[in-house]
Amino acid sequence: MIDFCILGSGISGSTIANLLSKKYSVKVFDKARGPGGRSSSKRFKENLSFDHGVQYVSPKSKEFTKFIQKLHKKKILKTWDENHLDFSFEKKPFSSKYIGKKANNDLAKYNLKGINQSFTSPITKIKFNQYFWEITLNDRSTHQFKSLILTCPYPQLKKLAKNYLDKKILNLKVQMQPNITVMVAFKNQKNLPISSIKFNDDVLAWAANENSKKRFKSSTNLWTLQATLNWSKKTINKYKTDKSVMEKLIRRFLQSSGFEKKKIVFKKIHGWKYSYNYEKTPYLSIWNKKYNLGICGDWFNGPKVENAWLSANDLAKKIK
Repeated sequence: MIDFCILGSGISGSTIANLLSKKYSVKVFDKARGPGGRSSSKRFKENLSFDHGVQYVSPKSKEFTKFIQKLHKKKILKTWDENHLDFSFEKKPFSSKYIGKKANNDLAKYNLKGINQSFTSPITKIKFNQYFWEITLNDRSTHQFKSLILTCPYPQLKKLAKNYLDKKILNLKVQMQPNITVMVAFKNQKNLPISSIKFNDDVLAWAANENSKKRFKSSTNLWTLQATLNWSKKTINKYKTDKSVMEKLIRRFLQSSGFEKKKIVFKKIHGWKYSYNYEKTPYLSIWNKKYNLGICGDWFNGPKVENAWLSANDLAKKIK
């Protein structure tokens, strides 16, 4: 029987999988088609793709900085520190921006190298049978593991594992915030010598020039547009059916960039209903010895990739 089942292949899931695999047998399940969670990318065609979730990593803590610099040295990551414009005029110190050499899920892929993984495998039910966990997938197949690690967002955690969570966990005041992004490609449009733009706008918060990441050479210009938090809150439940959500984001970008609508050759919208949590909880991770159940994720302590990584490392220490 495999020691650990890990639900989720994002930064926290891939990190805890990597750390535990040094001593235990591990298998990772994810409902998506590939690894990365919010750091995954969307392919347009051939080698052209969008980082439609996590755009970059700027490490702050000593431990995470050391880890990121190691991956930079191994050429898993590279820097993205060119021309970033900020029209919100926030007074923040400059920090290096690291991105995946091929895509921003490179970090998750590095962590999961050599680890047993199963994708397009949503877990629909979990049950603890005194000595082991039995998980049920959406195809109704069941699998047994000695221990279970959950890295899903807080609302999904409560729904899936409510019978095994203490009241102190069930009663946490966690507010997961939504995020909406639009991916748009322009053909034969003169490229702007800009890596990203932070806007002072009520709808469009940020735009990233995917071409500036130098992962591909193309006459097609790829941009990822990110909505403001307020706009995401207003539209997260209707963006799939209401085309005006995507069109309004694109229109705001066209007005600011001078790009032409007639040169758009591709556009797609994506929403993350449970994207991140701004507020810290009293915990960094949870390990329940009674059930051999572990929980980690960025929602414990903040919205960044670093928060997910720190949570996973904290859980690994508790298990050991």
